[in-house]
Amino acid sequence: MNSKVLNTLEYQQVKQQLAPYLVSATGQQALNDLQPMTTVADIQRALDETNDGVEVYRLKGGIPVARLADIQPHMKRLAIGATLNGSELGQVARVLRTTRAITRFFADLLADAPENDIRHLFDEVDELVTLPEVTKRLVTAIEGDGHITDDASPELSHIRGSIRRTETEIRNQMGHYTRGHDAKYLSDPIITIRNDRYVIPVKAENRGRFGGIVHDQSASGQTLFIEPQAVMALNDRLRQNQVAEKQEEQRILEELSNLIAPYQEEIIHNAAILGHFDFINAKARYAHDMHATEPEVSPTNEVYLRQARHPLIDPRKVVANDISLGIDYQAMVITGPNTGGKTITLKTLGLLQLMAQSGLFIPVEAGSRVGVYHEIFADIGDEQSIEQNLSTFSSHMENIESFLAQIDEHSLVLVDELGAGTDPQEGAALAIAILDAIGAKSTQVVATTHYPELKAYGFNRPDTINASMEFDEQTLKPTYRLLVGIPGRSNALDIAQRLGIPQSIVDQARSLTDTDSQDLNAMIADLVTKRKQVEDAQVALKAQVADSEKLHRQLKSEFNAYQQRKDQLIEDAKVQANTIVEESKTKADAIISDLRKKQLASGTANVKENELIDAKGALNALEQQPKLKKNRVLRRAKAQHEFHEGDDVLVKSYGQRGVLMRRMGKHAWEVQLGILKMKISDSDLERVTPEPEPKRARATVQSANASHVSPNLDLRGVRYEDAMTQVDRYIDAALLAGYPSVTIVHGKGTGALREGITNYLKSNRQVKSFHFAAPNHGGNGATEVQFK
Repeated sequence: MNSKVLNTLEYQQVKQQLAPYLVSATGQQALNDLQPMTTVADIQRALDETNDGVEVYRLKGGIPVARLADIQPHMKRLAIGATLNGSELGQVARVLRTTRAITRFFADLLADAPENDIRHLFDEVDELVTLPEVTKRLVTAIEGDGHITDDASPELSHIRGSIRRTETEIRNQMGHYTRGHDAKYLSDPIITIRNDRYVIPVKAENRGRFGGIVHDQSASGQTLFIEPQAVMALNDRLRQNQVAEKQEEQRILEELSNLIAPYQEEIIHNAAILGHFDFINAKARYAHDMHATEPEVSPTNEVYLRQARHPLIDPRKVVANDISLGIDYQAMVITGPNTGGKTITLKTLGLLQLMAQSGLFIPVEAGSRVGVYHEIFADIGDEQSIEQNLSTFSSHMENIESFLAQIDEHSLVLVDELGAGTDPQEGAALAIAILDAIGAKSTQVVATTHYPELKAYGFNRPDTINASMEFDEQTLKPTYRLLVGIPGRSNALDIAQRLGIPQSIVDQARSLTDTDSQDLNAMIADLVTKRKQVEDAQVALKAQVADSEKLHRQLKSEFNAYQQRKDQLIEDAKVQANTIVEESKTKADAIISDLRKKQLASGTANVKENELIDAKGALNALEQQPKLKKNRVLRRAKAQHEFHEGDDVLVKSYGQRGVLMRRMGKHAWEVQLGILKMKISDSDLERVTPEPEPKRARATVQSANASHVSPNLDLRGVRYEDAMTQVDRYIDAALLAGYPSVTIVHGKGTGALREGITNYLKSNRQVKSFHFAAPNHGGNGATEVQFK
């Protein structure tokens, strides 16, 4: 893109508006290098990155890029074997620390932002190379300002500790001179430093009072800065420690320089990516503050800017306009009086096109489109030159001549006051000829003019349309609104009349104006009036649509609130129902336990065990399940309930494992529990991992009365000796019944029965493992036993 158009359209001022948003030297360099691009792929890539920055800014307030200096010179010095100083290493450490922070930031962002909302940034973050050990060492040893910390090495920490202690001793010793009876011999009761040694200011006549060495004197010679004899040894020790400190610091700097030397390319690449992120951040914040949007990119140069605003004009004063080109027409001729906004319209179109081709969002409404021009040529403003002896007309002709040989179908031409500065009749003819020459090369063009002849040109030429800037006839002031399809009318006579020019003069002027001109002005006035009526109706319609949309949103919000309230009431009712069911289960367990005791005591089995299980299962089925919300965790949990024949499952109400045999209805399965086959609701089932096959097959003998064995043995209230006898018999019966596992309920009590059962299970060779039941199935008051 030629540099002249960038200056004419004030492209550099836009870059200056972007600059305050940058925090890194690399980001500033990216801004300095920013130029409009001329391929669809490059432009779209840059717009995608700006969109990513806008999304991150919306979600997290922007990418956390710290203030980073340019480390390229440091890396060049490192490449030739130089040792970096503390400040340079601190800047490198900040790059590595920021790299680590941004990597973590995007890892967290991935959980909050769908990947398809971020188009490229996640891929660019993957290019960052984190060096954990190097980063940790640098951050520990070097502060941000380049100061070497005490933690840089144990030796440095020891030396600095010795320095602090020695300085304290010196100050305490010299404090006797500044606060005691010797203070009267001093010029000032202070302790100061000369030649890196602590001294006191002594009056010249008292120089022999303290002994020691004179290191300096005042300009008048009345004060001598003396190191007293009593602190000379301490100062010597302090000086030795300071020399040792410098040597250790130099050793640390060399060590750290050697540490990062193998990673020069990675660090430079990281700095470049971070600078790029800083630039993306700046583009996003600039777009946010300017209320800019992402335009679509049209490879066929169909430009449509909805409510376009010039980015360099105060947004409180700028007038937005719809500008289109290349869709129904290739050329637009804008006519109208001066100060009506014609030039700003040209600059708005050109500058927004340059911004979009640079990957920047532009101040337009959503749904706007921009073209992809290889060159934009602009002849705007008065460029007359006294030095070159050029008039206004000559300078315009030179500009136009310079680009007429370069334009093609991929060019955009913007010409202000085409043909101005010479005889009106010749200027109009020349303007028409120039427009025809531009059109012959299929080049898109927007031109402004005062010549009435060009109004007819806009009607007569194909792919050309007239336009004008609206003028308020009541106030005689421009509104700066672009009227496409309507040529500008002359308002000179009306303005003169309203400003007080005598009516006779105005009437004579009208009589001198040819009839065609008057008819044309009348036609234009009628068009403007009708357009105004249509636009007023459109505004009213938009207001009605906005009210309808607002009402729709309000109704939708209230409906959602109603749905949420209804769901909450249902959940509350389920909780209350579960409380009632839980109370009923407790009572039922007590009744079933009592029935079992009576059956054992009488030796009869009036109620079969499977009937008790069915009754308990029916009660458990009354329990209400809470509604699953749509999130990732619950979706995974839901996947565990997708059942198939042959799946191993856990029957939650019994705490027993089983195998799915066949589906029975929409929400129930036939489940094999040992020798029992039961119909179980799928809400009471949970898919589990199949148990490993036993190493050796073992034949199972089932007795005729195996079906009477319960998978649970309740020993609560049974004496210890009787309980142990029942356990031994029960285990045998369960093995004969082919149960893979059983539950022994022994209660908590004193723990004696629990300990006895534990010892028994340890000694039984048929027991594979045992453990306390889950908290919701008895906890340490019940033991679950798995058989081999």
